[in-house]
Amino acid sequence: MSLDAKTLNQAHRSVADIWPEARPAAALVCGSGWNDLGQIFNLRETMSYDQIPGLGSTGVEGHAGQLSWAELGGVETFLFQGRRHFYEGVGWTPIAIPVHLAKSLGASSLFLTNAAGGINESYAAGDLMIVSDHLNFMPGNPLIGSHDASWGPRFPDQSNLYDASLRASLREAADTCGHSIQEGVYVALSGPTFETPAEIKAFRTLGADAVGMSTIPEAILANAAGMRVAALSCISNLAAGVSPDPLSHEEVAETAAVAMPRMQAIIEAFWPTLAKG
Repeated sequence: MSLDAKTLNQAHRSVADIWPEARPAAALVCGSGWNDLGQIFNLRETMSYDQIPGLGSTGVEGHAGQLSWAELGGVETFLFQGRRHFYEGVGWTPIAIPVHLAKSLGASSLFLTNAAGGINESYAAGDLMIVSDHLNFMPGNPLIGSHDASWGPRFPDQSNLYDASLRASLREAADTCGHSIQEGVYVALSGPTFETPAEIKAFRTLGADAVGMSTIPEAILANAAGMRVAALSCISNLAAGVSPDPLSHEEVAETAAVAMPRMQAIIEAFWPTLAKG
């Protein structure tokens, strides 16, 4: 299941025709619970995902499904409020479109957000975690297929996939705001089921601190294409076997809403650092 280059190029042409002057320096993808980050950006114009060939409506409650041409801290930004997920059965191309749009229109940095289950037993619901590395347990890799040079080399290095300088800037931004922040390894599965207690126990043994159903495909693509990548998780619940309660998407939304002021403050303090390139 490889990327559809024709659809990716149609998406690019569509957005470039509507916003011919857009030259984003960075892009941000809002995961579950992160939609209200849009409140801290100055929004120039907005379009629905339905207007972008191949992207289409998001299939998850709480994902607005709109792209905004925005600005924050002097940084022109493409703000993707909502993401497509592999478990929707749409393949890799809709997941790749935000990365392709950002890169092809000039962005050099991609910031990914998600809601994640806490595996590390020292984490609490509502914590924020900078992703330092990942374990990919999703079914495959979006770069599988014939090689397209627009995505960089055939065998991209991932030694510093989550850019060390951006992670340092995120820690500094959290310190500036007076907020504590975690840093750890994110593991992703396809979903849509939550994980079993046995799976969580295994992932903890492998070194994972948080678990989710997204982020890694976009990070792989952006890194391969030469973009700087950063990712931030909201620990929206404790994972199976850690939490004594059944897991639900409603809990994800509720926890993220409580954490949103901290999420907004850290991003607002961090975003101007992207102007430094």
